[in-house]
Amino acid sequence: MLADTDALILIDIQNDFCPGGALAVADGDAVVEPANALAAHFGTVVLTQDWHPAGHRSFASAHPGRRTFDMVQMPYGPQMLWPDHCVQGTTGAAFHPGLAPAVEKAQLIVRKGFRPLIDSYSAFFENDRVTPTGLAGALRERGVQRLYLAGLATDYCVAYSATDAARLGFETLIVEDACRAIDLHGSLAASRRDWTAAGVRSVGLADVLVLAAPLASVA
Repeated sequence: MLADTDALILIDIQNDFCPGGALAVADGDAVVEPANALAAHFGTVVLTQDWHPAGHRSFASAHPGRRTFDMVQMPYGPQMLWPDHCVQGTTGAAFHPGLAPAVEKAQLIVRKGFRPLIDSYSAFFENDRVTPTGLAGALRERGVQRLYLAGLATDYCVAYSATDAARLGFETLIVEDACRAIDLHGSLAASRRDWTAAGVRSVGLADVLVLAAPLASVA
């Protein structure tokens, strides 16, 4: 196991973000096995889950005349319009069935995007960047200091969560080969620049498992 001050956050590994889903990330289901492997080595595991009401304002269908991936201006700033996805209670909103080991290990599930008028990429804040989810407080109460993030998608919900975590004072690492990106209009390169500037580091799955092995052998 990794230290008690470490936590794993698995971002939005849901059916709608995997092949065949409403907002599928290319090769998105490839993160499931690494996510389960990581979860086995952390005492604190958190899952996030997109959880939109029908007709959410981030859906293109809620804006007549607009198309998927158009940008619109919302009261909290620019908003990409998405296809209807991860609607509350639907199969698309459910965790990928292969993620069951990590789901069983998780102590906390953070649902986001449930407010009809504002989208939520980050595990820590709504897209206004000031309304908190409460996750930071929960982690601090557990004594967590360092966060590892994996999941979907690298350049949106993972990146937003990572930069917010670093801004909140957590040491933050993205397990980048346990993530997959959408990469719209260069969004992956832009996100990588942003998280690097925020002090977030990228690591590989093997790097994390090597760190966990010595502690496991001592235990």
